[in-house]
Amino acid sequence: MKIFHCPRCEAVLFFDNLVCTCGLAVSFSAPQQHFTSAHRFCANRETISCNWSCEPQAELCHSCQMTSVHPDLSVAGNAELWARAEAAKRHVLIGLMQWGWLTAGDTGPRPEFHMLAEATGSGSMDVTMGHAAGVVTINLAEADNAERVRRRETLGEPYRTVIGHFRHEIAHYLFDRLNGYTEFRDAFRAMFGDETRDYATALARHYENGSPPNWQETHVTAYASAHPHEDWAETSAHSMHLCDIVDSFLAAGLRKEGIPAIQTPPHHPRDPADMIETALKLGVALNHVNRAVGQPDIYPFVNSAVAREKLIFVLNWLRKGPVSVNTA
Repeated sequence: MKIFHCPRCEAVLFFDNLVCTCGLAVSFSAPQQHFTSAHRFCANRETISCNWSCEPQAELCHSCQMTSVHPDLSVAGNAELWARAEAAKRHVLIGLMQWGWLTAGDTGPRPEFHMLAEATGSGSMDVTMGHAAGVVTINLAEADNAERVRRRETLGEPYRTVIGHFRHEIAHYLFDRLNGYTEFRDAFRAMFGDETRDYATALARHYENGSPPNWQETHVTAYASAHPHEDWAETSAHSMHLCDIVDSFLAAGLRKEGIPAIQTPPHHPRDPADMIETALKLGVALNHVNRAVGQPDIYPFVNSAVAREKLIFVLNWLRKGPVSVNTA
């Protein structure tokens, strides 16, 4: 993630800022990739602190337009959970826009987001996180920090964040976009396996028996071993994580000797393999820094040679963008 500046005083602005220290109310222009005070604010600014601009004739920004279902705001706490989830979504969308996805030049269908809370005015309801035919459902309980940590520990996961959930579910949407191309489909099956094998059966087997003991030899996470669809989604999310680690590291003006890819744009590297290696080395270094103050590791994963090949595969396809992908 880049670091930005105030259009009036040039003070530093971070991606979630609504107001500069000089007092200027600002909004983020996604198409222009900078902060401005001249554009119309999103109508959700007051409700959920959305800090994006919207088009002159629109009420909602580019991100909020993709949310078709929001939680029951009459229930205390739901607005705050929704705000946190939307902030994570905006972060993920900006990363995808670096590759041309979901920009004005992308003429493909947009994902539709259902932001659902377990607490409703009529009582508690079950919410299943997932993706189906372009619809991404997010359980806003995951935006509650304490609840998310509880679920992470219950499931024995090393990492669980709202940004991670969005990246995983959007990866399923991106697979559907790419799967119409024979070149992608054949390459995917050679790398990840046959995605047409029964999904429900595979997941049931995974939850009943767990992951194979040697999953780390071929997958980025244990859950990725459940089915090729989940392998793609987990690996894609990790590719996005790693790009953002490098991008944010560079934006902060940091440097690390001995990493050749550090000078190249992480979303469009000269050599994707070098970019992945750069990100993994930075992950180790930043994990070490976090441990100094008792914080969790930024990237608590060890990737095998096979997993790295999958990360490179995903990065190569994501950076092609929606326009430059060759049609069948």
